[in-house]
Amino acid sequence: MLWGVSFDATPLSGLVVEFLKTARLFHDRGYEVHLDLGYDIKADKGRFFVPYRDEARLLPSWVRLSRIHDLDTVDGYDASLVTEVLQEVVEKGELRLMPEVERIANALCERVLALWESLRVTRVLVENGTLPENIMVTRALQQAIVVYGARHRLGRFVLWRDHDLMWQSEPGSGKYGSPPYPNVPPLLDSVHVRYLALHERAKALTRAWAPHVRHIDVLPNTFPHRAARVGPENASFRADHAIPDTARLIARTTRIIPQKRIDRDIHLVAELARTTDVHLFVAGDTSEDAIEYRRLTALADGLGVADRVVFGGWLAPDTDAIGAPAGGSYSVRDLLAHADLVSFLTSYDYESYGNPIGEAIAAKVPYITSGYESYPTVYGDKGFRAPVLHHDLPTPTFVNEVAQLLNDDTLQSATAEHNHRLGTRHFGRSSAVTLLDRLVLTPMGTRTRMSVILPVYNEAANLPAVLESLYWQRDGDGRLDPELYEIVLVDNNSTDETVALAKRFAADHPDLALHIVHEHEQGVSCARRTGMRFAAERSCGRPAATADADTCATDERFYLVSADADCRLDPMWLSTLLEAMDDSGAAIGVCDYFYREEHFQDRPRLWDAISRTLRCRSVAFSLFGGFPDGKGFAVEREAHDRAGGIEIFYQLENGRFVNHLSDDWDFGIKVAALGGSRVYVPASRVEINPRRVDHALEEVIAGRAYGAHGTIVMRNIRPGADGDSTARVRDLTEEEAHRAWAFSIKDFVPKNLLLPVLLDPGLLATSPVREFFGAPLADALRQRIEEIVDKMRLMDFTPIHAYKTPSFRLYFEFADELFERLRATVGDDIGHPPPLPACLEDIPRERFAEFVAYYCEDRESGEAHDYFGNGGVF
Repeated sequence: MLWGVSFDATPLSGLVVEFLKTARLFHDRGYEVHLDLGYDIKADKGRFFVPYRDEARLLPSWVRLSRIHDLDTVDGYDASLVTEVLQEVVEKGELRLMPEVERIANALCERVLALWESLRVTRVLVENGTLPENIMVTRALQQAIVVYGARHRLGRFVLWRDHDLMWQSEPGSGKYGSPPYPNVPPLLDSVHVRYLALHERAKALTRAWAPHVRHIDVLPNTFPHRAARVGPENASFRADHAIPDTARLIARTTRIIPQKRIDRDIHLVAELARTTDVHLFVAGDTSEDAIEYRRLTALADGLGVADRVVFGGWLAPDTDAIGAPAGGSYSVRDLLAHADLVSFLTSYDYESYGNPIGEAIAAKVPYITSGYESYPTVYGDKGFRAPVLHHDLPTPTFVNEVAQLLNDDTLQSATAEHNHRLGTRHFGRSSAVTLLDRLVLTPMGTRTRMSVILPVYNEAANLPAVLESLYWQRDGDGRLDPELYEIVLVDNNSTDETVALAKRFAADHPDLALHIVHEHEQGVSCARRTGMRFAAERSCGRPAATADADTCATDERFYLVSADADCRLDPMWLSTLLEAMDDSGAAIGVCDYFYREEHFQDRPRLWDAISRTLRCRSVAFSLFGGFPDGKGFAVEREAHDRAGGIEIFYQLENGRFVNHLSDDWDFGIKVAALGGSRVYVPASRVEINPRRVDHALEEVIAGRAYGAHGTIVMRNIRPGADGDSTARVRDLTEEEAHRAWAFSIKDFVPKNLLLPVLLDPGLLATSPVREFFGAPLADALRQRIEEIVDKMRLMDFTPIHAYKTPSFRLYFEFADELFERLRATVGDDIGHPPPLPACLEDIPRERFAEFVAYYCEDRESGEAHDYFGNGGVF
């Protein structure tokens, strides 16, 4: 059951319409929908404690009006107190009445809880609750959310969307006070609340005002994009309102209050009427502000256009979005079917979004607008076309531009088509459905423990096999319970049959949940980040969530598991990973990555370099837990959230910004630096596609897989990523094998042997690590790490690649000793350190460490980067 409340305190407004559009998605999925219109919230609407009468006729029949009971019995709570509190907050900047506010908020909270219990509420939608107009209700709702969510273990069951906020609606009037709005109830950072902003600018402002809030998404006002047409249901609209069939019609849907500047429309009609048979239809409640209504009608009469201006009263909301109203009256869509233009000449700082513009675009009707404050952010900067008024009243230039659009049918059609196409992309209904599906509408199973994140880009050839391997995961002698995990497939702009194959698989395998999400920024890192965020947020909303206000943990740990579509997963991959994570309590579980030797039967030199690398990796991973690779690893959801998720790093390459591809490794470093432990799970095996080596073989040999000359952007080595789907399959020459191994081992040692102890020098005191290094080397490393850290004045190695310089320095200073230990542990064929860079060969031994520091810090030339440059492709 969904219960919502609008802080607008009117039977029909933009807030109410947006509630209905969102609630419709819940209704279509079987939710019963209840709405409180908020009459007992805002003092300035004059409806405090006024009973509902015929308001329901304006709303769809599937909405029930359910206000909070018995508010009139709360001692001292009335419109006069609400006004007094607001005046204190805004005018005086203090809250002398705080004890009274808290007392009444507690009483209101009890009544909110009683209503929710009686309705058995499972979802709550608050529209515009973070305003100082009635902070008692805001506080009461916040208290009720915490108590009710904990009592019923509901997870993130509240969607809290602010349309106006202090910086979006009439900021110039100062009606909400001044930044930083100290007496406005701060946003509640709770496991039970998901905040929604209308656009990215609003999201950024909200984050700046409330940096403690982590869970906030953008949900723009969305619309079903279908052209409005004249039909049997609305054919009589013009006749019923005395508008000639031949007249050009401008539509204005609005509240009739001064801030909406309807006077501009009347002036515009007066100017247009000199050359054009034009009418203006104003849809809105003429009784809301009687003084403004009389002023406008007098203005129309004075300008000689009273017979051209129709105040049509209430129109029902767009029935395409919310369904037909119970009363069966004309709707906004009926008006748009007859309109030639839609007007939105609002005041500069009043509107934050502009629903009439969105409705016009969706109905394929051109619009005109004032240049209100948020217009560029919401519409203008996206390329929508419309005459824009930048003055107080219509200028001759603006009037001529409107007249041309109004009278040129070809221009009208082209403009409407252009805007409709853009609107479908930016404000189509699918964007709301996708977001709400992700957050609340498709709940995660209560027994689900893992989300497998699978980034895909044109993987039609590989996808069926990897999906089948995921479906047939095993646990002991039988199939792994499919209720324990789900698949999150992240499509990264595939142009082949990838998505169609995924949808077909989901339809054919309904017992395993598969979700398809999309990431438009190209790059496997971006796709993996999106998939992990999707799964992390969904898991926070599981019905099994606890009442801990600081976390969204569940009774059982939840894991985000990374996989890759061109790799092959062992049947025991997931079950062994799950068991190891549960048993160890680790933050990250690292899989065993391997190649099959038979794929390299005719390439012994290449296999020799690969197998030596894998043997070294096995030893290091067993000692230190290793670092994650996107081909297969698990991270506990809370550890993921603490680290801020996957971070994307950008560098310039050939004059353009490109994203870095070692997100998995760097993410592991962030988790480790925040205290998260790692566990190596050798039984959780991932077979690497040998085509990766083939596709990047020349870069492996030359040491350019991580770029060159200081550019550390890793080439995407996934076959076909650069448009080249072919790879030369060959063995290495003796010289190439020597170089490939040198680059591989130079990459391996700093990252796998030195970085773990650099992040946690205490490891050097543990017995397995001391046994591997030997006590003298372990002690020397610990002392040198302390000296380097002190010298560099660097304590935090979590920023991407901040670890490189100290790791490289330790490599050069201890290379001989490190290779000696590798030979003793892994095998004599590991050999000795590759030759030093030429510039270090002649340095006096007593100054070697000094010049190593210069070399490793020389980021302008990238010499050290090139020296270590293979990037561990093996």
